[in-house]
Amino acid sequence: MQSRLQSLIEAWLNVAIGFSVSLIANLIVLPLFGYPVTVGDAFGIGLVFTAISIVRSYLIRRMFNSILHRNKK
Repeated sequence: MQSRLQSLIEAWLNVAIGFSVSLIANLIVLPLFGYPVTVGDAFGIGLVFTAISIVRSYLIRRMFNSILHRNKK
C-alpha cells in the first residue's frame, strides 16, 4: 500500500509526463493538420487538456470509490 506522499508524488509525476507528451504532440501534430502553432500555443493547449484530464481522472476515481463502498455495505 502506498503512503499519501507516495500517492502524491505518483500523481504529480503522472501529470508532468502527460503534460510533456501533450506539449510535444501539439508541436508535431497540429502543423501536420495545417495549424501553425507556437511553443506558447502548445503550452496553453496542453494546460487546458491537462486540467480536463485531472478533472476526468478525479471524477472516475470518485465514481469507482463510491461503487466499491456501496458494494461493501
